[in-house]
Amino acid sequence: MAAIVLTKDNFEETVTNNDIVVIDFWASWCGPCKAFAPIFEKVSQQFDDVVFAKVDTDQEQELAGAFQIRSIPTLMVFREKIILFSQPGMVPESALTELINRVKNLNMDEVRNNLVMDE
Repeated sequence: MAAIVLTKDNFEETVTNNDIVVIDFWASWCGPCKAFAPIFEKVSQQFDDVVFAKVDTDQEQELAGAFQIRSIPTLMVFREKIILFSQPGMVPESALTELINRVKNLNMDEVRNNLVMDE
């Protein structure tokens, strides 16, 4: 599945209506972003049940600001509307694949219980 383009207009709907969303915050002038793009695209082909999305931080400054993106690329993973992972920098293909598999195997009831306990 090709990555979709996320904007402030479709962000909430995308995260709410999909179980797992993997987001690449990037910019066209960013060298590491360009190097990471083919890895992100290749891994997206392996997971039909996961939404892969890209946020152009130049075009979507409000969205990037809302998530306090300070360095790009930044990879963020949502599952059931909960941010489970957020990390700046490139991620190797094998690590990205492993991350997605780990997210898919999480017990979300435990995650939610831990969130409630932390509050």
